[in-house]
Amino acid sequence: MTVDVLVEIKAKNIDKTFTYHVPKQLETKIKIGIRVLVPFSNRKLEGFIMKINNNQKYDYELKDIIDVIDDKQVLNDELLQLGKYMSKKTLSTLISCYQTMLPTALKAKQGKKINKKYVSYLILNNDTIVKGKQLEIVNLIKNKGKILKKEANLISSSSTKTLLDKQIIKEIKEEVYRTDYEDIKKETNVVLTSDQKKVISQIKLDKYEPYLLHGVTGSGKTEVYINIIKKVLEQKKEAIVLVPEISLTPQLIEIFKKRFGKIVAILHSALSDGEKYDEWRKIVNKEVAIVIGARSAIFAPFENLGVIIIDEEHSDNYKQDNNPRYNTIDMALYRAKKNNCPLILGSATPSIVSYTRAKNNIYKLLELKKRINNNPPLITIVDMQKSMKEGSRYFSQILIDKIKDRLLKHEQVIILLNRRGYTTISSCSNCGYTDKCPNCDIPLVYHKDTNKMRCHYCGYTKNKLTNCPKCREKINDFGYGTQRLEEELYNITKARIVRMDVDSTSKKGAHAKIIKDFENGNYDILLGTQIVSKGLDFPKVTLVGVINGDASLNSPDYRSAEHTFELLNQVSGRSGRSNLLGEVIIQTFNPNHYSIVCASNNDYESFYKEELKIRKLLKYPPYYNLLTLRISGKDSDLIDKEGKKIVSYLNTKLKSKAIILGPSMESLPKLNNVYRMQIILKYKKTNDIIEDVSFIVYKYRSNRNVNVEICFH
Repeated sequence: MTVDVLVEIKAKNIDKTFTYHVPKQLETKIKIGIRVLVPFSNRKLEGFIMKINNNQKYDYELKDIIDVIDDKQVLNDELLQLGKYMSKKTLSTLISCYQTMLPTALKAKQGKKINKKYVSYLILNNDTIVKGKQLEIVNLIKNKGKILKKEANLISSSSTKTLLDKQIIKEIKEEVYRTDYEDIKKETNVVLTSDQKKVISQIKLDKYEPYLLHGVTGSGKTEVYINIIKKVLEQKKEAIVLVPEISLTPQLIEIFKKRFGKIVAILHSALSDGEKYDEWRKIVNKEVAIVIGARSAIFAPFENLGVIIIDEEHSDNYKQDNNPRYNTIDMALYRAKKNNCPLILGSATPSIVSYTRAKNNIYKLLELKKRINNNPPLITIVDMQKSMKEGSRYFSQILIDKIKDRLLKHEQVIILLNRRGYTTISSCSNCGYTDKCPNCDIPLVYHKDTNKMRCHYCGYTKNKLTNCPKCREKINDFGYGTQRLEEELYNITKARIVRMDVDSTSKKGAHAKIIKDFENGNYDILLGTQIVSKGLDFPKVTLVGVINGDASLNSPDYRSAEHTFELLNQVSGRSGRSNLLGEVIIQTFNPNHYSIVCASNNDYESFYKEELKIRKLLKYPPYYNLLTLRISGKDSDLIDKEGKKIVSYLNTKLKSKAIILGPSMESLPKLNNVYRMQIILKYKKTNDIIEDVSFIVYKYRSNRNVNVEICFH
């Protein structure tokens, strides 16, 4: 017997299997999708068995595999096929696709090993008569059948030792999961609205179909998900539920645990390697039927999926930003089709692309247009140009008054600081003017080395502004963080404030603790960045304040207006989710921008129509597809030269089929001593460009000095 084994080799150009002979004593252990240890050159490598060959002859001598690592498949049949699809879709190596699917403990890598966790139990070995503390321990074992050794030691460690020495009791070790959660299942009687019932009735569980559930914030999308999953479980099938970031998981996990108990597993980046390993094995061992998690949970090794749900489907976090650069929605569509089950994409602010697909009947559109309490928040836009002239830099007077009013009523407040994603954008602190590219309508980015402003799409360059062309005031790159804002807010209110940002949530469990503390009323004000804008549900929050509501308009991205609308609409939805009336104050320098006006009116349809006009004019999705070729290396002259060479090749091959922009420097032109450039393609049909783009990617796989990666938008 021989097997074809896929191993990970550092050389970029090697992406193939190698054939090995299987010694007789290992033949019964061989399965496709398990890991084996093989000799490779002068090393020992782990790899996945991709194919089993019987009675095949070779005209050269094969090396033997050294050992079999797994008893069960690490990659089941569906994941093996999904990896091949991902490799083709992202133009990435097959081994990189399989490695990204798996927890660290199961990757084909030498080095780090994750051990199973065991706990010592005590059981009765014989019924010899004992007294005192020994009798107390023996009686406890008789009552429970077995007890933890540490329970007996709490009674008397010396008595425990004596009982063991006399073999009256016996110690046994049993494997336990690091993530063995308490079973908190509780019966919950939730009365569905007529709109929720209508949506649920339209979702067919016995066939593949993608659905876009457009439900306003507070409309009860989670309850729709839960009821669909109940039906799936009745069919003895499984469910995957995805959220875009771990900050959203604590409340959702609690809801699902209360409704479904211990059959829920959790997969996200905040878990330790050991915890991920345990959760993965729960799934493989069929001990759970529901997985909740972030992006990578789409690879949960279920074999009988009944539904896939992607909440907040508009989020960019569903796109992997390093190789393989997969889009989670693409992976979900593939798995749903393979399992002949529905995919539900939910959002209060669907992405422009997804909503267009629904309009074109590629997705089936489902809508929840009203809040459960039918009580939308009152939203006020504050013009900060006027407010700053009155002397307030951070907080308008109306926001200060509203905060103080809520504190007197013992209600809660969320303050969102909409920070600029880029500190190198030139904007006017007096009137809000931002220097943009005349070709792409994207904010220009300042490059300190050349003292120039540059567009990262088309390469347009100009001198840095010193004075605002609109109001003639001096241009400053200004901004402030949550810590400074917290100080100012405390000085004004003396309230109990908790921050939720990158710094305050760096420790394990910090997200959940902050959310629980705020939910329990330990704080009056939750202050944070975009992390506080979506998915959170606090009944006592009746006021949301947004600082720098237009800051996200200044990111060098064609989707900046879309991101601004999403952010403002989502964070507005955190206010007034119970029977208390909610209010939202949006502070902005651009009070008339359509994304801000539409968000204040909770008017997605008007925003969508306005945004489409601009997208069509500038040839952005959904009218054109976008692809980025990222070129990087340690020699800036070399990557500039290779970038121009690639553009020349693309112009020769694709000039009539695509618009080619660049090469231009990325927003971070140098990172860890690696220079980065990009080429952007706008095109109609993927089939028109894929062959030539693939040729470039494969050609540079063997280049040690220049790295070329591809990213589909």
